[in-house]
Amino acid sequence: MRFWFTLFVGLVAALTTAAEEKRPNIIFLMSDDQAVRTMGCYGAPGVQTPNLDRLGADGMIFDAHYDTTAICMASRANVMTGMFEYKTGCNFEHGTMLETHWQKSYPVLLRSAGYRTAFAGKFGFEVSKQPGGNGKWLPEKDFDRWGGGPGQTSFVTAKNASMKAYAKKWPHATLSYGAFAQDFIRDSAKDAKQGKAPFCLSISFKAPHRPVDPDPKFDHVYAGKKFPKPANYGRAAGKHFSKQSTMGRQYERFGSWNYDKDYDGVMAKYHQQIYAIDVAVGMIRDALNEQGVADNTVIIYTSDNGFLCGSHGYGSKVLPYEEASRVPLLMFDPRHKNSGKRLRCDSLTGNVDFAPTILELAGLSVPPNMDGRSLLKLYTDPEAETHAALPLINVWGPKAVHSYAVVTKDWKYIYWPYAEGELEATDELYHLAKDRLELYNVIHESDAKAALTKMREAYDAAVASWKKQSVPYHGYSHYGIIFDRTVKWADKREAFLDGKR
Repeated sequence: MRFWFTLFVGLVAALTTAAEEKRPNIIFLMSDDQAVRTMGCYGAPGVQTPNLDRLGADGMIFDAHYDTTAICMASRANVMTGMFEYKTGCNFEHGTMLETHWQKSYPVLLRSAGYRTAFAGKFGFEVSKQPGGNGKWLPEKDFDRWGGGPGQTSFVTAKNASMKAYAKKWPHATLSYGAFAQDFIRDSAKDAKQGKAPFCLSISFKAPHRPVDPDPKFDHVYAGKKFPKPANYGRAAGKHFSKQSTMGRQYERFGSWNYDKDYDGVMAKYHQQIYAIDVAVGMIRDALNEQGVADNTVIIYTSDNGFLCGSHGYGSKVLPYEEASRVPLLMFDPRHKNSGKRLRCDSLTGNVDFAPTILELAGLSVPPNMDGRSLLKLYTDPEAETHAALPLINVWGPKAVHSYAVVTKDWKYIYWPYAEGELEATDELYHLAKDRLELYNVIHESDAKAALTKMREAYDAAVASWKKQSVPYHGYSHYGIIFDRTVKWADKREAFLDGKR
């Protein structure tokens, strides 16, 4: 009798351990061009984002999260690989991602570890075997289910080849991705509940990317609404910025995209797009509950970059300023004791942190090539630290606009190397702890000298990392010299202007 009792206890213990060790399902959701100040949980006045706000309340809201490159192609490569841009070699005007890097991405590693994987939406980059991008492809065969598309994709579902099955019921792309998610969750739930094959679903919404084309189903949501302008709105709030920052399309789009003449109208369409995402997030959470897998599914929500939306008299993104580089981040782990406590985290985090976080959730080791660090430590202790500093990279667009920056929890330092013609190399310093709107460049203020010294040291260290670790192709290696603030313009001018690779 004692034998059978002992056997029974051992069996129960084994089953309990197995249940405790059951790997979670993971859903990674990413919008396109979404600024922080667009959601109720981030203090946006008068907006309607009930599902996103509830996700933040159920989980944790991150207040100092940055895209280390604020443009979609590079940012998405950062997310998938956990590496900075100069290590992936992937961005517009530079090149594709090499297959050797893609094979170390979180979707590939999770699928190899038994996860059922799916992707839908704007993938953002292509893969090739060699530098230069010859024979490039989208890695749809590396997912169990594919709803992704090339380039920018379309807001019209019927124009997205992999999503045509959803076009009749969901003609606008945003809700079609919610429907795709529902189908994948339903088809994956049985195995997931039994612990046979947990799933990882990645969805990249095209919304609210410009040109804005919102779902007419939601025309009523912001009809006639007035949107209060932030304190840093308009050209007068950007006079202290470098002249280099005005040389790109970001400066011109303040006018051409009507932030100056029709702010309310532009912002109504922009927020209407985000409202549709919110509805899609609700569809996804409903499916998790209906299929009985919500209690073991971690959800992460973020954006590939922010958007200036008229702040400082700029439109678009790319620049290292807050509205372009700092983005929303919500994370919800229903298994964790801190969930439901409405906690916020102001520790510094970056888009390179997603791959390590997802790998740790899946019980996998983080490859040493990754620059990011898991966010799970912060979910347990929101006051912990993951990064002392992060780089903010821009090597896209007109060369005069190329810049390198470092951000800490409290400070940001920006270096603009271009010194051709009437322009001079310059730098900027912002005390983010006191001036999140970046209204005051304190680079010449006496009480900021100590901070300037530390930030320049952090910047120089970031440049040293670039020199040591950048890929030797796609034009990245020579930026180690270009961004070196101790090298005179005359000594780096040729490499910069000629674009030597």
